[in-house]
Amino acid sequence: MVQNLWQPSQAPTEKNGLAELVYRSNLIGTDRRVCNWGGGNTSTKTRIIDFRGREVEVMYVKGSGSDLATMGPGHFTGLRLEDIAPLFERSEMSDEEMVAYLSQCMIDSKHPRASIETLLHAFLPFPHVDHTHPDAIISICCADNGREIAQEIYGDRFVWVPYIRPGFKLSKMIAEGVRANPKAELVLMEKHGLVTWGDTSETCYAQTIKVINEAETYIEARIDPKTLFGGEKYAPLAADDRRSLAAQVLPAIRGFVSDERNMILTFDDEEDVLQFVGGQDALALSQVGAACPDHLVHTKVTPLFIDWNPNAEDVSGLLSKIEAGVGQYKEQYKAYFERNKAPGDVMFEPAPRVILIPGLGMINTGKSWANSKVSGALYHRAIAVMRGATALGRFVSLSESESYNVEYWPLELYKLSLAPPEAEFSRKVAFITGGAGGIGSETARRLAAEGAHVVLADLNLEGARKVSDEINAKYGEMRALALRMDVTREEEVRAAFLEASLNYGGVDILVNNAGLATSSPFEETTLKEWNLNLNVLGTGYFLVAREAFKMMKRQALGGSMVFVGSKNSVYAGKNASAYSSAKALEAHLARCIAAEGGEYGIRVNTVLPDAILQGSAIWNSSWREERAAAYGIEPDQLEEYYRKRTTLRVNIYPRDIAEGIAFFASSRAGKTTGCMLTIDGGVPAAFTR
Repeated sequence: MVQNLWQPSQAPTEKNGLAELVYRSNLIGTDRRVCNWGGGNTSTKTRIIDFRGREVEVMYVKGSGSDLATMGPGHFTGLRLEDIAPLFERSEMSDEEMVAYLSQCMIDSKHPRASIETLLHAFLPFPHVDHTHPDAIISICCADNGREIAQEIYGDRFVWVPYIRPGFKLSKMIAEGVRANPKAELVLMEKHGLVTWGDTSETCYAQTIKVINEAETYIEARIDPKTLFGGEKYAPLAADDRRSLAAQVLPAIRGFVSDERNMILTFDDEEDVLQFVGGQDALALSQVGAACPDHLVHTKVTPLFIDWNPNAEDVSGLLSKIEAGVGQYKEQYKAYFERNKAPGDVMFEPAPRVILIPGLGMINTGKSWANSKVSGALYHRAIAVMRGATALGRFVSLSESESYNVEYWPLELYKLSLAPPEAEFSRKVAFITGGAGGIGSETARRLAAEGAHVVLADLNLEGARKVSDEINAKYGEMRALALRMDVTREEEVRAAFLEASLNYGGVDILVNNAGLATSSPFEETTLKEWNLNLNVLGTGYFLVAREAFKMMKRQALGGSMVFVGSKNSVYAGKNASAYSSAKALEAHLARCIAAEGGEYGIRVNTVLPDAILQGSAIWNSSWREERAAAYGIEPDQLEEYYRKRTTLRVNIYPRDIAEGIAFFASSRAGKTTGCMLTIDGGVPAAFTR
């Protein structure tokens, strides 16, 4: 059952105002069984003093493109009701006219554009109105016998309106239906959702919850777990097997769906998904259509269902079916677009947003992790609706033309236009070793600032998490992922890349940066010291690059590797034979990989920094004292010593190296591979030649 979350002690004391509307809206959006992500709208009618000092009646309504769960006062639009009231007398009004008219009714031009369904709220003669998309209600509205079911549940307390795309006509139809039924307490919108109201914000919210729970109680009494979705056809694979299989196939799937633009992938094997995809009727049900118009932009009309037998077919067979399925899906989507397009329409990427696989679960695609998760969250709601609708009757959806007219509706596309523009590294995943250190953390910040999702791998998990938390707080959930990884341990490296695959679908950029340094006269260099440098700086770079190379090949999307070498990669550092040799190994390894990676579009380049003292675990160790001793100076004189030995008389900072890494990883270096870039202020002895 849906819970009534209203807490009088937490509700704003201001009655009938914007603060109470924000509180109510957040409560509604908190439970996705009540309202979809980004969907639904709420309103309140009140009186304010306008800029001329007059008391006027206004309606605050959700602004377009916001989400009820997180919106604040600035996400609502205030409109003068005396300006809107005359519209009810009109017989028709186009979307374009409605948008233009409502913009003139706003009490503040800085407010966001009003919701698509503003007139629905304005035409209803109630102080507070909620429009939501509850799973239980849409189950009724998407059942072929939904109206009869509603009669059983609500008697004469409801108004039923046939499916019409939101706008003037639907708003007027709802208002006329409510006015014609004095007993009406709710409106059921066929294939769409619910409208409720109240005299106070609290009673409006309580009515919304009450109506939903009446429907849910009725539906749950008719659910038979044994016959749900036609009964079980395939049992889920074991949890560890699901994760292992998903990690293997996600990079290849990412390649299949990213031929036009890169996609970020997420994997979902929650219980309701596994139950649905394993059902006898899952394939047929999944192809009926969207469970709610609000889903369409994020899920498309239908998902891609892979008819794979987890008990009898192997990974190779699964990948073959997915590749063929994605190809067929794209062709069908292009045909759908051609059949329905209007002048000026621009087709979205034709790849599926939702991929369903029996025994395994659901894979979602999107331009970002957040966008991909929205597709998944909405399909969870679709599963809930199909669960309820099939317990009541037959699940039905919009027609093809109705679906297209929502998916490519200018007022719906306007919401997408509110998103920040994509940047250089949008849709890209960067894997950074030594992510907790000075260069690694600064590189993560630099790439994330231009849209990248970053994986921070480091022995220092606490430090990596600190950086990832900072990035996520600034740019959004899961823009960064921290992992503990020892670059010298093959299994840990492999496991880290599998985690990157499970969380994002693959890797586009590798920054091979993990490091250490030791200093000893050559004759005092021990085998242990020699092996330590080679293990971390040589073997570690090899293991990480090899896993990245394999993943990039599976994706077939190209890729960029940037090795963080050193001035010592080309300069024979005094008292640093082990370190310098290992750094030279890195630079040549990068060139070797570049030679093999070219045919796959995998570029490999190296940056050669020098004396990065800030934020470096290396320079905060004995290395500082050892290098100072090698030059015959005190440790606190080292930074000035390094500055003076450069031809430019400058110090080098982590952000300088991050800039070079970003250049090599970017499209600006798209035709450069096997290259070395010195970022050392100009040390003549290290000039490449």
